[in-house]
Amino acid sequence: MTTPADSWTEAMRAGRFDEAWAMSERDVALRDPALRDDPSVDYHLRWVWDGRPFDNRDVLVRCYHGLGDTIQFARYLPALAERARSVRVEVQPRLLPLLSQTPGVTFHPFDVANPLPPVECDIEITELAFALRLSPLDVPAPYLSVAPAALPSGTIGLCYSAGGWDKERWVPPALLAPLCEGRRCLSLVAEPAPLPIANPEGCPFDFAETAALVAGCALVITVDTMIAHLAGALGRPTWLMLKSDPDWRWSPHDRRSPWYDSMRLYAQPQAGDWEHVVDRVARDLARLYPAQAKGSR
Repeated sequence: MTTPADSWTEAMRAGRFDEAWAMSERDVALRDPALRDDPSVDYHLRWVWDGRPFDNRDVLVRCYHGLGDTIQFARYLPALAERARSVRVEVQPRLLPLLSQTPGVTFHPFDVANPLPPVECDIEITELAFALRLSPLDVPAPYLSVAPAALPSGTIGLCYSAGGWDKERWVPPALLAPLCEGRRCLSLVAEPAPLPIANPEGCPFDFAETAALVAGCALVITVDTMIAHLAGALGRPTWLMLKSDPDWRWSPHDRRSPWYDSMRLYAQPQAGDWEHVVDRVARDLARLYPAQAKGSR
């Protein structure tokens, strides 16, 4: 049986944004105002915008979801700033170095214990596409920029882990070892990596340094969607390895994403089958970045 959530996901994956937004509009009309930004609910489960106008008003954008979600929807902040009287964004502190140059927007570090008080119009950042009625095609990537790290030409960034948020998004590092043979590779995971790479100790747990590494890579291959959003927002070629049933923004049946022109999708044919995914990545990599014999790099 197809549920409303399934229909919304199908519409979003297919790029039928007007259809998805019509469903969202119906949902907003049915919400109980008493439950708006409900403090008894975990932040990532809250809804914030109740449909009130934001034109010529003071707006507070709250970032209640993951780092990747904030990066994905940060593309809409300049458009919001053009219509609102003022825009403040309560953002995860790690993202401040990346987003702080966004024009027309003031950023504040999000302290989960002491959130900023409401203003005329509060909205959660992932609600901006619907609120503004702007699809990703209206605000294409790249929309962020950082100074790239000085890396050798052709360097490939690898990310095999999404941390503790979703343990199913983890590719055994040994599966990626053949990708490194005859190529310049580095890890984008903040831990030691058992791979033949330039930084076996892993990348620093510092967002600015990670962003610089991503910006300097010729290609990013990742299972972590935060790294994928970062690379896509910077316009870097990105190959995203997906579970067989990813979330609403990725279609397991498509190779491309409307959110990022520079991205390819590689979904598992069945749950847990990372071997098939890595085999497809390896074949494509061999065509675009042939392995070089030792001593020729």
